Amino acid sequence: MQKRKLGQSDLVVSDYCLGTMTYGSQTSEEDAHRQLDMAWDAGINFLDAAEMYPVNPVLLETAGRTEEFVGRWIAARKPQDLIVATKITGAGSNAIKDGPPISADRMRNAVDSSLRRLQIECIDIYQLHWPNRGSYHFRKNWGFDPRPQDRETTLAHMREVLGCAQDLIAQGKIRHIALSNESAWGLAQWINLAGAEGLPRVLSVQNEYSLLCRLFDLDMAEACWNENVPLLAYSPLAAGLLSGKYAGNVTPDGSRRERNSDLGGRITGRVFEAVSGYLAIAHEFGLDPVHMAIQWTLTRPAPTLPIIGATSSDQLAHLLAGQDVVIPDEAKSAIEQMNRAMPLVF
Repeated sequence: MQKRKLGQSDLVVSDYCLGTMTYGSQTSEEDAHRQLDMAWDAGINFLDAAEMYPVNPVLLETAGRTEEFVGRWIAARKPQDLIVATKITGAGSNAIKDGPPISADRMRNAVDSSLRRLQIECIDIYQLHWPNRGSYHFRKNWGFDPRPQDRETTLAHMREVLGCAQDLIAQGKIRHIALSNESAWGLAQWINLAGAEGLPRVLSVQNEYSLLCRLFDLDMAEACWNENVPLLAYSPLAAGLLSGKYAGNVTPDGSRRERNSDLGGRITGRVFEAVSGYLAIAHEFGLDPVHMAIQWTLTRPAPTLPIIGATSSDQLAHLLAGQDVVIPDEAKSAIEQMNRAMPLVF
């Protein structure tokens, strides 16, 4: 597994980050630990979690269980040079009682709780799961309206969060603050405030990105390139659509779709036609569609690395088998033609 320096930090991470969001719902603790062992043995030293996990569904009574599973593995395995990322839940989540917005007090309590569950002394990358002001992610782009936002309220919140992050870094509880489900405007404000007021600079942004979801490709890609803020690409398989397992509009037993029928709004009238096109490209060039979809994220102009996740160790073994796959230039050209023909399918 290739490794790289992450953004403007001294963290050295694997090209793949292991996502853990099904640990505690679809994935048992035994299999979660098996996956963590497999990933570590394959050279993955980068894990991503969140206080609200597991998902499918997100529930108040299960929130934190994923971090507990990961924490028990860390305590037993004691892996050296492991990089751990986790997230504080955003406003309105049913994973936290009353769904409070992110604040300094919430951050301090959430960090302590995550440290306890993860059984570590310091979180390497602490991410805001989504902005307090809301965002266009999670299929909200179709009706996005920024008018309810108040600029001064947003900037005051950013100062509060960055000031809290500065304190948490000084206390040795986190190393870096980072973002998730952000916009180009939001990223610019976080960076400008940090530079102007001597506060911690955000390290990375975790947004959805795949062959089927390319909102990142324009303003966000430009911002991340110029500011050296890497994208941690979640759902690089578009919740499994790009594996082909849902082709023909089927719902396999035990799949994510069995619990979430529209895959978070990804099942639309056009999506299966686009999936068929990408599956055809993979077949034409002798590529496994899963390997093609994940490796494609590593070829993008802005610094990008994929968060891979699996509900079972068998699925993870399949994902890991593609880590050395090279996508031919002709296949990349076919992918771009497909995107032009079928953009924004969900």
